[in-house]
Amino acid sequence: MEGKVVEDQDLGSHNHNHDPCVVEIAMEIHKVESPPKRSSFQKLMNRLKETFFPDDPLRQFKGQPTHQKWILAFQYIFPILQWGPHYNLNLLKSDVVSGLTIASLAIPQGISYAKLANLPPIVGLYSSFVPPLIYAVLGSSRDLAVGPVSIASLLMGSMLRQEVSPAQDPLLFLQLAFTSTFFAGLFQASLGFLRLGFIIDFLSKATLIGFMAGAAIIVSLQQLKALLGITHFTTEMGLVPVMSSVFHNTKEWSWQTILMGFCFLVFLLVARHISIKKPKLFWVSAGAPLLSVIVSTLFVFAFKAQRHSISVIGKLEQGLNPPSWNMLHFHGTHIGLVLKTGLITGIISLTEGIAVGRTFAALKNYQVDGNKEMIAIGVMNVVGSTTSCYITTGAFSRSAVNHNAGAKTAVSNIIMAVTVMVTLLFLMPLFQYTPNLVLGAIIVTAVIGLIDLPAAYQIWKVDKFDFVVMLCAFFGVIFISVQEGLALAVGISIFKMVLQMTRPKTVVLGNIPGTDIFRNRHQYKEAVSIPGFLILSIEAPINFANSNYLNDRILRWILDYEEEEETKRHSGLRFVVLDLSAVSGIDTNGVTFFQELRRVLEKKGVELVLVNPVGEVMEKLQKADGTGDLLQSHALFLTVGEAVSSLFSSMKSVSSSHG
Repeated sequence: MEGKVVEDQDLGSHNHNHDPCVVEIAMEIHKVESPPKRSSFQKLMNRLKETFFPDDPLRQFKGQPTHQKWILAFQYIFPILQWGPHYNLNLLKSDVVSGLTIASLAIPQGISYAKLANLPPIVGLYSSFVPPLIYAVLGSSRDLAVGPVSIASLLMGSMLRQEVSPAQDPLLFLQLAFTSTFFAGLFQASLGFLRLGFIIDFLSKATLIGFMAGAAIIVSLQQLKALLGITHFTTEMGLVPVMSSVFHNTKEWSWQTILMGFCFLVFLLVARHISIKKPKLFWVSAGAPLLSVIVSTLFVFAFKAQRHSISVIGKLEQGLNPPSWNMLHFHGTHIGLVLKTGLITGIISLTEGIAVGRTFAALKNYQVDGNKEMIAIGVMNVVGSTTSCYITTGAFSRSAVNHNAGAKTAVSNIIMAVTVMVTLLFLMPLFQYTPNLVLGAIIVTAVIGLIDLPAAYQIWKVDKFDFVVMLCAFFGVIFISVQEGLALAVGISIFKMVLQMTRPKTVVLGNIPGTDIFRNRHQYKEAVSIPGFLILSIEAPINFANSNYLNDRILRWILDYEEEEETKRHSGLRFVVLDLSAVSGIDTNGVTFFQELRRVLEKKGVELVLVNPVGEVMEKLQKADGTGDLLQSHALFLTVGEAVSSLFSSMKSVSSSHG
């Protein structure tokens, strides 16, 4: 039955803002139950399951006959077997339209991003052919359009260039790019197989928004080389060296290049703006890059513009991806570099791919399996590294076009790959006169969408510390380097997490008048204190990292309470009540914390009362409490209301007997 709070004038005590004090009476007291007994092995298995298999992927196999289990297993490994048998002509029509649409975007972007990574342009097209085919078989997203992306391209190019010059030793640079891609894929697939996807969660939203915005600005500034026609340009990535290079080489600026580049950049930005304002006109921004490539190529060819300071791509190889497994380097002086590059580009591309896949899955109300996605992206990069491809993932701009174009399944990736294959086989000579400036304009237009100002403003409104993390990532990328900026932001995010763990929140609870509810007195101004009681809520697990802090903090709460009571000349502190509802776990240090706190309070003549210790906490306290002092029935309650009601009654009975 519910307890009712009534005013009690007899005890002569006053709370902080009411003359009469409030007490709990007439409340049924419930026993705190011990958790059911489990062996250590059962606990370990349960912990492992919750850590590595929170989605319980094996539940679909329960109660199924053997042959059905085999079918389900193959469908789980190869999602194409799940939707493939139900595929029909109507779905194909939608996928052909979306596949051709994203191909028109993938071809110019592939060439552009390869140049951003300091790789031959043809490698960008190779990377838009094999990986989409692999993903169509293994991926679980219907909307993800696979291929090279700007941030991973920038990262790979800048990190490898620290030790190897792409201009002086292009073959070694290419070999290192393929090897980095192999290690990136191996790392990504391993995360999926071992179900360690929580590792990528260390890249918080604030970190990613700041990192992406900073990288977008760096990528855009790098395109000034192509858009201004500069030949001697810095190889560094920071804002200062890039701007210094731009203004120290003003003699190399070409007005023809600037005029032509400006026109195409404005055209692409207007096309992007139209598609953002009217999503039904998605084809405008999707087709604009390819149209720009065609028009600029025809212009250069017709007017022999390459003779007037306008640089062109030059001749590209014709034919499908040559095998590159013999170009992978697993030894030598650069092994550390390719491992580091593979790890960082692997994490970034995986985070982007999974985030994009989940975004569009939420829009269409279907599920994307994060571990399957890691395996799919990892395997396509491992296979890609042996077929002349560099790092690929799901690109947001391409996936948005794929989604808006009405893609129904991953067949749109197959259609895109077939279109790229036709281009590689028959159309490569047409790109010979494509000017570099239009590739620069395409890259700037693509990456400008990575600067998310509304999201940054939202972070500022919600969490100022997260905003600081975002700014660190942003300015770190711009002024130091891409990888150092990212590392700085991740470091600050982890520091914030450690700070929250080592300095858990403790709040003083008060009674809401007229109820048996106790809430944070700071948040609920009407909540009143109970004379003789200090009621605290601990809102975190108690472990070696925070037990000393909690001990000090609780003793300080007691001192504050005693000082307050002295000024008001109230009766002294009798009970410290700890609400443990939010304490999900403790370790041996946590157990020691309770034992020591009880001893300290006992010397002060104060009793420690525990409220609602959850399963693991209760179990460990029982095992450690050999004398039975810590979990005595009169000091262990299910709710704060019941604790106050029972203890207040005992206080009254004691004072009556003395009276």
